[in-house]
Amino acid sequence: MEEILIRPACPADVEVLYTMLCDLENEMLDKEHFVKIFLKNLENQNVSYFIAELDRQSVGMASCHVQLLLHHAAPVGEIQEMYVKPELRSQGIGQRLVEAVKTFSHQRGADQLEVTSNQIRRDTHRFYEREGFIKSHVKLVRK
Repeated sequence: MEEILIRPACPADVEVLYTMLCDLENEMLDKEHFVKIFLKNLENQNVSYFIAELDRQSVGMASCHVQLLLHHAAPVGEIQEMYVKPELRSQGIGQRLVEAVKTFSHQRGADQLEVTSNQIRRDTHRFYEREGFIKSHVKLVRK
């Protein structure tokens, strides 16, 4: 297998990110709003998107938002989205994306990195636990 390249996303990546995140969410997201949010977030130094490439093809992505949280009295990084093409999972791509997010988060002063994952994604939970994350909270959502 060719070497996995992890790089920061740029505006030209919007289409591939849109496709990956629609697959992750299993729905067609509002593309106009998606593009606006992505481009706005690229301007924020505390938000980063990473693209995983294999053989010059985009095969995964991760995003990290670092926020100053009062209940931690410190900056905290959070993985907001992460996706690896299903046929390429368990090949180290997710691990490399987590490493990129950890580095970005740490560079922004965050000593803690969090992730939220839908309760039905049990394989994803096991992945994050293997990467050193601990189940410690419950997230409640109201729509």
